[in-house]
Amino acid sequence: MLTIDTSVTKNPKLHHYLLGAVGPRPICFASTIDKDGNRNLAPFSFFNVFSSNPPIAVFSPANSGRTGLPKDTLENVKEVPEVVINIVNYDVVHQMSLASSPYEKGVDEFVKSGLTPVPSEMIRPFRVQECPVQMECKVTEVKALGEGGGAGNLVICEVLKIHIAEEVLDADQMIDQLKIDLVARMGGNWYCRADQSSMFEITKPITTCGIGVDAIPEEVKKSGDFSPNELGQLGGIEVLPDETSVNDFKLIELSELFLEYEEDAVTLEKELYKLAKKFLLEENIEDAWKAILSFNN
Repeated sequence: MLTIDTSVTKNPKLHHYLLGAVGPRPICFASTIDKDGNRNLAPFSFFNVFSSNPPIAVFSPANSGRTGLPKDTLENVKEVPEVVINIVNYDVVHQMSLASSPYEKGVDEFVKSGLTPVPSEMIRPFRVQECPVQMECKVTEVKALGEGGGAGNLVICEVLKIHIAEEVLDADQMIDQLKIDLVARMGGNWYCRADQSSMFEITKPITTCGIGVDAIPEEVKKSGDFSPNELGQLGGIEVLPDETSVNDFKLIELSELFLEYEEDAVTLEKELYKLAKKFLLEENIEDAWKAILSFNN
């Protein structure tokens, strides 16, 4: 394993390691104005939300790695502590990339990128009409994290008002993850798109507790048939299937398998584990356990 000592690694290389390792990162446009009212629009992937009570978004304009100077966005939020956080999706990804160009101070990235400025309702900076979600924010704190090129500056923002495009909402007026078509930043020139082909669902254990990997029988864990991820799935079940349901499953669903390998216990076990893995792919954890437990029932 390659080990990096951050105290002796030069910043450009360290920067690439961090960005290559931590991703995908959500992307926002930060829309700001300076004290004279000049508009600025810049994309950031050092960005996320960190609270809903109060609603807090945070992004970090790092000092230029080439010049060590602060970005216009940072200077602007110090002069006018307001910002619109506009969420970037696939429809504007190339305009987002264009807006990231190192234009001189005073150049309007709305104009350069071809994006449409829309007046905000509570703050002075403009929203980006083409972005599916636009959050009007007041800046509550700016915290410098270092000095010189690559040093970040946390801009902590309280969200005052959120605007959401109707076309990304579902029937319950919530954001539909299949409609919003988000993009995210990876390392180098790479991005990724959160569409249906790349997304998957895992039921979050908000109110439930799984039995845990430690409760899985040792012979199952040591069999080598299940990956750590699959063991995590098996450990997510709240209660193991009872003996009656396992026996019913064995008689109805597994009878042919048991007949075929009744004289070959080793192969039978492997086939049952293979079936369990198939069920796990289908997110059917209960039947996966029934297949596993039927071997000794």
